[in-house]
Amino acid sequence: MKSGMVFINWKIGILSALLLSIAACTTPPLRDEETPLMPAPSGLTEDRRVLAGEWDYEDGVVVTLTLDEQGNGSYAWKGGRFETRSLSDHTWQGMWFQGENDREGGFTVQLSPDFSDGEGRWWYTRIESDQAPTEKGGTFRLTRKPSYPASDETPPAP
Repeated sequence: MKSGMVFINWKIGILSALLLSIAACTTPPLRDEETPLMPAPSGLTEDRRVLAGEWDYEDGVVVTLTLDEQGNGSYAWKGGRFETRSLSDHTWQGMWFQGENDREGGFTVQLSPDFSDGEGRWWYTRIESDQAPTEKGGTFRLTRKPSYPASDETPPAP
């Protein structure tokens, strides 16, 4: 009878160890709330509010982009809009969409240290029903338009 109990205790020990190891593998680790989250691997993430305002987009012609504090906004050409996906180490990346000619694509811009201008590249990700277009994109230049105080604000004294 004693050997039967030892065998059962041995089985319970193995089963317990197996269950504990399964639980350890499936339970997510706890994060210490005092430990700050690390920045994205690509570098420092900047505050997107630096993108807010009006920009001149130059690609053969000049088109004005109007962006909100998240770097999202619109432009008049073909009912276009911009969506910011990331802003890291002065590199701005996102998507563009044009409803009137049923096209969309991506862009990346390398911004100047003061975020006042940048050089960019754009490409297609879809043209109408073509999800893998071979048509090339291009390059462009962005320049922040100066902002003027509202007409009801008094300018500072000289």
